Amino acid sequence: MMGNRCNICNTACVLVTIGALNWGLIGLGGFFGGDWNVVKMLLGTWPQVEWIVYILVGAGGVVKLLGNKCPCQKKI
Repeated sequence: MMGNRCNICNTACVLVTIGALNWGLIGLGGFFGGDWNVVKMLLGTWPQVEWIVYILVGAGGVVKLLGNKCPCQKKI
């Protein structure tokens, strides 16, 4: 555990970071004329797995939005 956060919150943080970096690369690729979608590059041959990653990143974003209300947060 990092600090006072549970494994769900830590996993959500990692997923949101992965999503943010991927979207940043997609944006940069748009300016430089390339397709820099790393998730698609890694999982493009398995579109269903790619979709699952996107769903998990979205779920991680929802957890982060509700982070202050996370039921697994321990009150000190």
